[in-house]
Amino acid sequence: MCLKAYGYSRNKVPLETDETEKDHKGVRNMQLTKTRRLTIAGMLVAVGVLLPYFTAHAFGVQGTMFLPMHLPVLLTGFLSGPIFGMFAGVLTPLISSLMTGMPPAFPMLPIMMAELATYGLVSGLLYEKAGLVKVRFGIYPALVGAMIAGRVVYGLMFWLLTLTAGQLKALSVWAAAVTGLPGIIIQLILVPIIVMAVKKGKRMR
Repeated sequence: MCLKAYGYSRNKVPLETDETEKDHKGVRNMQLTKTRRLTIAGMLVAVGVLLPYFTAHAFGVQGTMFLPMHLPVLLTGFLSGPIFGMFAGVLTPLISSLMTGMPPAFPMLPIMMAELATYGLVSGLLYEKAGLVKVRFGIYPALVGAMIAGRVVYGLMFWLLTLTAGQLKALSVWAAAVTGLPGIIIQLILVPIIVMAVKKGKRMR
């Protein structure tokens, strides 16, 4: 009785051992989750930098049509969460611009950084934080919502830069949406397929 009063069993093992082990497992799982999310985000940023270069040189297609940076950034938001998604949206066009000169430093780089950061942030917020991940086919409203939010931010940045710098060598939000229609269709098809495949793979482990 005295041993139990001090938190020990007959085998002199603390009664709190099970709870402590659960806490340690919870911490390890959180660390693994963060590491996994960071790894996925890093890989997708790399894809976002390389994909526009590949599509331009292999197929001779401009990025304004296929929107190759948008796809990996949206995937980052869905698979790694809103914070990693937002940073991926900032870093992908920035690294690409520094390495390849595309997008041009002005005016497209600040416009794309704001737009893609919104894609990554909003896709993660709607899907993960708003609970659409628990809804069947909830990825579709999250994806459409993120795409609309990104275009709104594109329009706002275009307007602000027009006020400060005058006429811009950049597509307006409507022209960008029309020109990028093939890329938008690709996103609507591939993003849900890839996200659901990754989620299914995690459940099977």
